[in-house]
Amino acid sequence: MHPTSTPRAVIIGGSLGGLFTALCLRAIGWHVDVFERSPQALDSRGGGLVLQPDVADALAFAGAPLPEDFGVPSGGRIFVTRSGDVRRVYMPQTQIAWNGLYGHMRHALGPRAVHAGETFLALRQHGARVTACFASGRTETADLLVAADGPLSTVRAQLLPGAAPAYAGYAAWRGVLPESALPDATRQLLHNTFAFEEGHGHQLLTYLIPGENGETAPGQRRQNWVWYRPLPGGPARDAALRDRVGHQHLHSLPPGVMRDGEIDGLRHAARRDLAPDLATLVTGTPDPFLQLIHDYEAPRMVFGRVVLTGDAAFVARPHTGAGAGKAAGNAVALGRALHANRGGIDAALSLWERTQLPAGAQLVRWGMALGTRIMGRHDAA
Repeated sequence: MHPTSTPRAVIIGGSLGGLFTALCLRAIGWHVDVFERSPQALDSRGGGLVLQPDVADALAFAGAPLPEDFGVPSGGRIFVTRSGDVRRVYMPQTQIAWNGLYGHMRHALGPRAVHAGETFLALRQHGARVTACFASGRTETADLLVAADGPLSTVRAQLLPGAAPAYAGYAAWRGVLPESALPDATRQLLHNTFAFEEGHGHQLLTYLIPGENGETAPGQRRQNWVWYRPLPGGPARDAALRDRVGHQHLHSLPPGVMRDGEIDGLRHAARRDLAPDLATLVTGTPDPFLQLIHDYEAPRMVFGRVVLTGDAAFVARPHTGAGAGKAAGNAVALGRALHANRGGIDAALSLWERTQLPAGAQLVRWGMALGTRIMGRHDAA
């Protein structure tokens, strides 16, 4: 039982968006419980992230700021051609590791707030209360239910039946490898930079992130790369998403399960299409992984005492660099709106939606425009 004087939120989804929301709501005095279907801590999916202002803002609001040496700074960007010519632009930024940010927030939240191995099934609303039902038979009632369960949100499926992200016709192949494994020429080219190579219908980007345990000293970091390439729908897409034991995935492949034939094809394409010093990133990665690119805009974010946040509400293409920033921005704005709370929870949610809904839609459309410029049009089949 929880005291009636302390408002309570049930958060569905224990990835970055759910943790941002939990920390921001706890900072304003709410009791929070996060329910994650995975029975164990999440892995380092995504590899690396650019540290966005919204992320730093949310963590500062939550009283859990990142330490100064948390990321890897880069002094600028380079743009490499297939022949190896380089153009440099001064644009300093900081890159962080997905698993480092996740671990930082899990530690700040503490072990008792996250309930692993709980699969959300359904919700019921009754007046100013909402109840979440789980496959284990558990039920939890709260003042607010937050859907932070990603682009394939099961909460959204109940609220907006049939709504789903649309495939954009291309995918992101990704990889991470130790800085120490880079050839000397590649290491020198990429020193202190965020690098891009664009060709006809494809783009590769790469940058340094901290090591597996947060190391930021030279030689102990990791090189993160992402290569956007067309992937037609139908048999080709199905083949790319079939893992080495024959299981058919729908939207992504985690590290370590891509079939050898697909890895060989990826490496062949890298040697054919990329500058040699960047091709070595792809050919030197033993366990690449894959993510299909999608778009989605929710028409609403508030449904009584249920709200959609992060990728459950808006799926923006990774070109925006704002995935974690979007979730953090939703979370801190929700915390601030509820903290002001002059007209009660429902008025605060309405105010929150009026600012977050157009911002999310704008981000999705910007991502689509960037994708069209970078990739050309690759309509899903």
